[in-house]
Amino acid sequence: MADSKSHLKYIFTTGGVVSSIGKGIVCASLGLLLESRGYKIAMMKMDPYINVDPGTMNPFEHGEVFVTDDGAETDLDLGHYQRFTHAKLSRRSNTTTGAIYNTVIQKEREGAYLGKTVQVIPHITDEIKNRIRALTVDEDDVDIAIVEIGGTVGDIESLPFLEALRQFRLDIGPENCCFIHVTLVPYIEAANELKTKPTQHSVRALRDIGIQPNIIVCRTGKNKLGREQRQKVALFCDVPENAIINAQDISPIYAIPLNFKKQDLDVTVLSILGLEAREGNLSEWTSMVDRLVSATEEVRIAAIGKYTGHSDAYKSINEAFVHAGIANNCKVKYEWIDSEQFEPGKEKPEDILQGYHGILIGPGFGTRGIEGKINVAKFARENHIPYFGICLGMQVAMIEIARNCLGLKDAHTTEVNPQTPHPIISLLTEQKGISSKGGTMRLGAYLCELQPDTFAYKAYGQQSIYERHRHRYEFNNAYRENFEKQANGVISGVHRRKLMDMEEELVEIIELKPDIHPWFCACQFHPEFKSTPMKPQPLFCNFIQAALEYKKCNEQH
Repeated sequence: MADSKSHLKYIFTTGGVVSSIGKGIVCASLGLLLESRGYKIAMMKMDPYINVDPGTMNPFEHGEVFVTDDGAETDLDLGHYQRFTHAKLSRRSNTTTGAIYNTVIQKEREGAYLGKTVQVIPHITDEIKNRIRALTVDEDDVDIAIVEIGGTVGDIESLPFLEALRQFRLDIGPENCCFIHVTLVPYIEAANELKTKPTQHSVRALRDIGIQPNIIVCRTGKNKLGREQRQKVALFCDVPENAIINAQDISPIYAIPLNFKKQDLDVTVLSILGLEAREGNLSEWTSMVDRLVSATEEVRIAAIGKYTGHSDAYKSINEAFVHAGIANNCKVKYEWIDSEQFEPGKEKPEDILQGYHGILIGPGFGTRGIEGKINVAKFARENHIPYFGICLGMQVAMIEIARNCLGLKDAHTTEVNPQTPHPIISLLTEQKGISSKGGTMRLGAYLCELQPDTFAYKAYGQQSIYERHRHRYEFNNAYRENFEKQANGVISGVHRRKLMDMEEELVEIIELKPDIHPWFCACQFHPEFKSTPMKPQPLFCNFIQAALEYKKCNEQH
């Protein structure tokens, strides 16, 4: 069965030997290289877990949940895609085994299979192929679709996806497909050499399924793949030597595409797909990497969270810090600090947070560590340290101000204390009565109107912005007047909407006036999701600028 878009080419990326091998970065880097040559791309991640989406997962399980403009809760690899490329990302850009089976079971219940026995082949594999085709259904000008398959070859969970890819290659013709296998080549210290045997076994497992990789990307850590190892992989895996790509650990990650370009990864891919290797231009990207590497100024940020035990739990915030550093020609040295240690009766913020030039309190759910975050927000406000709150970080700032500036000692969020006499943060109207957890929050991009002469307006330089949300609770407008008059607070961003024939404003950004605090700003949305190295997020940029000014002021005194 030929594909209706005969011009469309596909790149499928699989992983071998170990998980977390870096397929997402490989795909994102390749996407950047192909875009630099004038090709329009689409990108997709297929995950083998049975959750319908990662939205209900604890960040300790799978890292952060990345949110798209259309409100999809997706895998964090989509964050890599967005930071490296211009691919249009939506709920079509991520699917899981759970989502596939959910659709097939619904079709079966509706009688769509005409009473046939529903099986993995062809019904599950057909649905996987449908999802791949649906990725570009509304984008006729896409030239190349890059599809990453999560998991590791050899795992039982990935088998239906790999079988679907085998069939898909036959459907559209092998000349329209390129298979890239990303694998580990470990360094054995006792032997003082890199070992290619795991890669050979991984490729053999892939070939047993019926897929022959066209390109093998070898992850070698800090070591460089030698000519002998390259030849061995090529010989035993039946891949041309020029299609063996060395993926060394390189810092910063934004230099990785430049390493792949030196090895002509994009040229090899285009040759396999029968496409012209047009003249490419990576000068702006290269310049950005040079600025990042050569920055000499440094600023220290204390980032307060509750998922600090997982390096990817706040991945987009970490990268937004890097981008803001590029914009301010400095290196941002951020450190994630567990909020639980600041709970009453434990460590005092002033004993731990001295020496930092800015404090960020990040997003989160549940009761653990809330009081610690409130104590940190109080410390930042009273000591005039630049403060940036995101989502829950805005909510704890409002609770702290209500308790210590408005005299509402028992103020809280109803998420933690449903019986609080002062619900400064309360459940969104449309969330009341909802018990299902999956995909039911306020999700995706919403319009926010900014007030002139505020930190937010100066950051964005425009009145209307769109930012992405992921929350159930909101600032209670009943306390708005008190906040503005008694605490010298500013509501600098709102979302206006109609709900049940009523006009209402949802508070999106709060601030303290500049004569009260040099830079105190918090937002209900997640600005980190839209930050890229080529277009750093405005609030992050201004926060780091304020931290630099705070640092210089302290050094002068």
